[in-house]
Amino acid sequence: MTESPELTPDYAGCYQLTNGESALRMGPKSTRVYQTIRSWIESGKYGPGEKLPSERTMSAELEIGRTALRQVLARLASEHLIKAYDRSSYRVVGGETVPTPAELEPWTIHASRTVYENRWVSLDLVDVEPPGVERFEHHVVRLHHVAITAVIDEQQRVLMMWRYRFVPQQWGWELPGGIVDDGEDAATTAARETEEETGWRPTNVEHVVTYQPMIGMVDSPHEIFVARGAVKVGEPTDIEEAGQIAWVPLADIPRLMAEGKLMGSGTLVALLHVLASRATAAP
Repeated sequence: MTESPELTPDYAGCYQLTNGESALRMGPKSTRVYQTIRSWIESGKYGPGEKLPSERTMSAELEIGRTALRQVLARLASEHLIKAYDRSSYRVVGGETVPTPAELEPWTIHASRTVYENRWVSLDLVDVEPPGVERFEHHVVRLHHVAITAVIDEQQRVLMMWRYRFVPQQWGWELPGGIVDDGEDAATTAARETEEETGWRPTNVEHVVTYQPMIGMVDSPHEIFVARGAVKVGEPTDIEEAGQIAWVPLADIPRLMAEGKLMGSGTLVALLHVLASRATAAP
């Protein structure tokens, strides 16, 4: 009698069949079970850090053999949705949080004065005193609030512009984005700037993160959005900002990043978010 192939953990935390067959290859029944367990996680039935039922329980409840069930669990582990603690114990990823440190004494701001200002930038000198340190004047550059958008199509391509930036004196790929007008919602800016710079109107614009690119000296909130799909509505209307428009395969992004052909922190943050999300999303 031929023995059933055993599952062994690899260094990525998922399982492979010892006969060399990929544990991620699934048939119709395994696909159904995969979708069921994934729905348990996505619906919150089992939250971050919670333990899934035992293999024996899931095998009986979902009407699937243990070996096929392990193939399903291996796929969920490779997608970073669950983590295996031993052969028959699994928990939903998450729930392990870093405690917030006790509140420390902040810097004291004694005064602030603007030494230069125009419609695009202001430069302030701020009289500050860190705890236990002699007070001094610190330069603070204040720029605009901006929104950047990564538009992804059904072919897993991202809408980008090949542009020249005279400050670093180089050509590179960028995502569309621009300044949030006074009183304007950042999501509206994200859609508007994309259409003005590329001629494509994004759909399903979703906010993913807000960050400061140079937190030590520059105040310029950057809001990152991801849009799933876009409709061609015309040619770019912002000629100064427009460049060569292209749909770049997401598979090319790591290479372009390594070659230094992606410009701007907003472009990098947005694309790193997209790539990280793809790693944990179902095909």
